Amino acid sequence: MGRREFVVVIAALMAVNALGIDMMLPALADIGAELRIADANDRQWVVTAYILGFGLGQLVYGPLADRFGRKPVLAITLAGFVAASLFAAEATTFPALLGARLLQGFMSASTRVVAVAMVRDNFSGRRMARTMSLAQMIFFVVPIIAPSIGELLLSFGPWRIIFYALGAFAAAVLAWSLLRLPETLPTTRRVALSVSTVVEGYRATLTNRHSLGYAIASSLTFGGIIGFVACCQQIFVERFGAGDRFALLFGLCAFSMGCASFANSRLVERLGTRLISQTGVFAFIALSIAHILTIAAGAETLWSFILFQALSMTCIGLCGSNFGAMAMEPVGHIAGSASSVQGFITSICGVIVGSWIGQSYDGTTLPLAVGNLLIGLAVLAVIYVVEQGRLFRPHHPAAG
Repeated sequence: MGRREFVVVIAALMAVNALGIDMMLPALADIGAELRIADANDRQWVVTAYILGFGLGQLVYGPLADRFGRKPVLAITLAGFVAASLFAAEATTFPALLGARLLQGFMSASTRVVAVAMVRDNFSGRRMARTMSLAQMIFFVVPIIAPSIGELLLSFGPWRIIFYALGAFAAAVLAWSLLRLPETLPTTRRVALSVSTVVEGYRATLTNRHSLGYAIASSLTFGGIIGFVACCQQIFVERFGAGDRFALLFGLCAFSMGCASFANSRLVERLGTRLISQTGVFAFIALSIAHILTIAAGAETLWSFILFQALSMTCIGLCGSNFGAMAMEPVGHIAGSASSVQGFITSICGVIVGSWIGQSYDGTTLPLAVGNLLIGLAVLAVIYVVEQGRLFRPHHPAAG
C-alpha cells in the first residue's frame, strides 16, 4: 500500500467515528419526539453516550493491539460496530438507544487507537504530525457533509435509517481494511499480554510529563468540539431560527478545521509542532474574549456566531494533531497502550468538558463562548507546566 492510500484508509477509519457522532444531529428532534424525551437538553445524551463509550473502549484496545497486532483488533471491533448500529436502529425506548450508542462508541474506539498506533508504527515527530494532519484533513470533511447526509437519509425514511447507513459504511471500511491495509506491528515487536505489562504501559504513559500533559491539552480542546456539537442544533434552530440551513452552517464551521489541518500538514515540518499549536492556543483565547464582548454588547448575530466559531475551530485544528504527535513521541515503543491511555483521557475529559458546556445552554451563545475561553486558559496553563515555562522555544525537528 502506498502512502496516499494508507492516509486515506486511516482517514476512513477515523471517519467511522465522526459519522457516528455527526450524522444523526439533524435527527435529534425526531428521536426526541418519537421516544418522548421531554427535556430538549436530554437529547444531547445521544451524542454524549457514544463518546463516553468511545473513551472507555480505548483503555481495552491498546494492549490488545500491542499483543495481537493492529488488524485483528480492528476487524473484530468494526464488526461489533456494525452490530451495534443495527441494535440502535431497532431501539424502541430512549434507554435502549443510549445503550446501543454506548456500545457503538465502545466498538469504534479501536478506530482511533489502531489508527494512531499504525501511524506511530511508521512515523515519528514532525512526520507523524504531518501524516496525522493529512488524515485529519480528509477526516474533517466528514463533519461538513455528515449532517447533510443525515438530512438526505431522513428524506427517504425515519431516523432509524441513519443507523442502518452507519452500519453499511463501517462494513465497507472493514472490507477495505481486510483486503488492503497492511499489518504494521511485526511479531518481534509484540508485547505479551499480562496484568504487569498492561500496568507498566499505562504507568509509563501517565508518568511521562509530555505524554500526560499533551493528552490533557488534547482532551480540553476536544471538549470544545464536543460542547459545540452537543448544542449547535439548538443554537442554530432555537436561537437563530436557521433550522432549514443547519447542515450548511454546521459544515461551514467544520470546514475551517479541515483547512487548518491542511495548513498544518504543509507547515509543521518547517515550523514545528510547538510553534503552531501554541500560536493556535493564544489565538483561541483572543477569539473567545472577543466573542464574549460581542455577546455582552448585544451585537451577536447568526453570522457573527459562525465567524467566531469557525475561527475557533481553525485554532483547535492547529492544535489537535500536534498535541497528539507530541503526546505520542516519548512512548512510541508502546504505541498501542499509550494511544489507549491518551485516547481515554482525551475522550472522557472531553465528554466531561463538552457535556458541561452543552448542558449549560440557556438559549444564548454565551455558555459556549465562556466555555471556550476557560478551555483556552486551561490549555495554556497545561502547556506552561509541560514545557516548564519555555513557550515558543526552539526544538529539535525530530521532536517537534
